[in-house]
Amino acid sequence: MGRARAWLAEDPDPETRDELVRLLESVDPSDVEDDVETKALAELADRFAGTLQFGTAGLRGELGAGPMRMNRAVVIRAAAGLAAYLRTKGAATGGDGPGLVVIGYDARYKSADFARDTAAVMTGAGLRAALLPYPLPTPVLAFAVRHLGAVAGVAVTASHNPPRDNGYKVYLGDGSQIVPPADDGIAAEIAAVGSLHDVPRPDTGWETLGDEIVDAYVARTDAAMTEGTPRDVRVVYTPLHGVGRDTFVAAFTRAGFPAPVVVAEQADPDPAFPTVAFPNPEEPGAMDLAFATARSERPDIVIANDPDADRCAVAVPDASAEAGWRMLRGDEVGALLATHLVHKRARGTFATTIVSSSLLSRIAAAAEVPYEETLTGFKWLARVDGLRYAYEEALGYCVDPVGVRDKDGISAALLVAELTAELKQADRTLLDLLDDIAVEYGLHATDQLSVRVEDLARIGAAMERLREQPPASLAGLTVTSGEDLSKGTDRLPPTDGLRYRLAGDDDRGVEGARVIVRPSGTEPKLKCYLEVVVPVGGQDALDRARATARSVLAELKRDVATAAGI
Repeated sequence: MGRARAWLAEDPDPETRDELVRLLESVDPSDVEDDVETKALAELADRFAGTLQFGTAGLRGELGAGPMRMNRAVVIRAAAGLAAYLRTKGAATGGDGPGLVVIGYDARYKSADFARDTAAVMTGAGLRAALLPYPLPTPVLAFAVRHLGAVAGVAVTASHNPPRDNGYKVYLGDGSQIVPPADDGIAAEIAAVGSLHDVPRPDTGWETLGDEIVDAYVARTDAAMTEGTPRDVRVVYTPLHGVGRDTFVAAFTRAGFPAPVVVAEQADPDPAFPTVAFPNPEEPGAMDLAFATARSERPDIVIANDPDADRCAVAVPDASAEAGWRMLRGDEVGALLATHLVHKRARGTFATTIVSSSLLSRIAAAAEVPYEETLTGFKWLARVDGLRYAYEEALGYCVDPVGVRDKDGISAALLVAELTAELKQADRTLLDLLDDIAVEYGLHATDQLSVRVEDLARIGAAMERLREQPPASLAGLTVTSGEDLSKGTDRLPPTDGLRYRLAGDDDRGVEGARVIVRPSGTEPKLKCYLEVVVPVGGQDALDRARATARSVLAELKRDVATAAGI
């Protein structure tokens, strides 16, 4: 109660102050029902059980009052800690005076408030601050950091999380997201912030950028494309109530494609995300309206961005699919784009994460380009030396690391559209090219077991169970190695994850398999990434190979769930 009242005295937001007052009043008065008081006590205990931890994902959590929620008080402390960190690292000054911090934000609840608070704190700390002109895709912020020579950037976004969440993502001057030890350094400075009353927050003094920064980003989005390639492709597009629409349409128009058909019901930014259970194109039902639009418009492909437009989802016509359209997996789009870039003779390192398909390594080897694997997330991928192309299975693609050192759902969509148009001119499709890739490199089939939990202790219990009782076989395949990634490897820093490699089975036509289990870094989920590799003798063997892969993946999903106790 004492912590709650102390928090209340500092909270600058009338909404969260009123929220906390109501909770406190529900605890004490005699005219409140016992069950109401009990619920209020539990809610207070949850909100004041600790503080949101600042890490390599920055901050992310549910909106509300208290240190375990996302709110203006938490954001002001985070901004003050970031400003102090920049000063200790000598980054608070640029070549011509105070260093510049660029701040972008999406259209979620409180995003604009959090962005303005950050600008005020940076200004009060003696830095220069510049706000993006309005809610924009996160890749615009990542681009702006490098384009403007900033010492840091902040993106206020919760990406594809549920409507009641928000987040705070930090970029340093190289244009990529923070990694250790920067996250620990910023977290220490946040912890050292005293009273919020002592954090200077002037009412003015920062800059609001104009459309020129958006125009500069849009002008860069086609950098990975080739002049003179076909542009005849019809696209249905959904921003899933996020901020991608205007920038996406502008990029497609500038590149010479026909204007995309935008899903009307999901076109405008809306923090309530009223037409989807979760604003993530990977979630069941999220693409239903896009597919309904596609059935009437008959496009060549369907493209979706997540709400902050750093991810790109692609669907293709498929008569065998229930909706007549099939979502491509991130690993499939990753392989398609890699193949497209190889055909363009792109040079430089191709990279992906340890949870993504191993197919990229074979494509890179055949093209004689360097290949790297990193931990999950573009904070790691963006730091690969000599990077030319990177992707991760969670629909993230970096096709122009010079312009945006992060995943970018808009420039990736342009490259997908270019590839689709080239194939269309040859009377072929993305599915045809996927068949060719499978025949050349073997069928690399992937799936995921993802378990959302209310009690985070379930995730820890599952990981502990697997560490104490490691499986000897999965899906009838012998586990040939089991790595506890929390100990790190000669190429990877420590992370909370387990990796199993499985032997092949000639009788079943399986070359091998791999399983990785890890907690999600941004959501209350345990994720299990599954891959099986099946050799393909030719086009006529594809159906049999796919049937084998489906069977083994189903068995893997079942056995991993049993082994983890989930």
